[in-house]
Amino acid sequence: MRALAHLRRPTIIGLAAGFGLVVSGCSIGPSTGSLPEQVAQVQLRATQVDQPLAAKPVEGMVRFAAMKDGATRVTGEIKNLKPNSIHGFHIHENGDCSAPDAMSAGGHYNPTGAQHGAPGHGHLGDLPALQADAMGTARVQYVSQSIKLTGPNSVVGKGLIVHKDPDDINAQPAGNSGPRLACGVIAGA
Repeated sequence: MRALAHLRRPTIIGLAAGFGLVVSGCSIGPSTGSLPEQVAQVQLRATQVDQPLAAKPVEGMVRFAAMKDGATRVTGEIKNLKPNSIHGFHIHENGDCSAPDAMSAGGHYNPTGAQHGAPGHGHLGDLPALQADAMGTARVQYVSQSIKLTGPNSVVGKGLIVHKDPDDINAQPAGNSGPRLACGVIAGA
């Protein structure tokens, strides 16, 4: 795994305990100028877990765009996180956010039986950590060769979770990211 530079502090999607990838205003993976072939998106809504800002629950919109070169570009914005904080961010196996704590979304999406790890090197559902800025907003810019919107391992219909704590990358089976602050179902494509 190659080290990636970060813009401020360890950023969105997976840099905890000095390991992982950073996402906040930078992209991970190859850049692609091709136009999307399919698009899926998810509206994230707060769970009933204690929110970082009681008056403003965590929310956001994330877009998945399958590119003609086979990569999938993941972009979005999550708001109302604790300012300057890091959060685990994962695709989960069930597209079900009905439980107050979003446990109905199940575990990380892992159709290949891989060990938990850094994005592109672990579960299919392992995404880069979210890094909130001073206003509590995390921006997602990530390019994945593994995430697919069609076929047997499609992420469409799966859950997308923002966790309270950073993902430590190494802990099995899911990185010790803590309670689920927000949940949404990936729809479209």
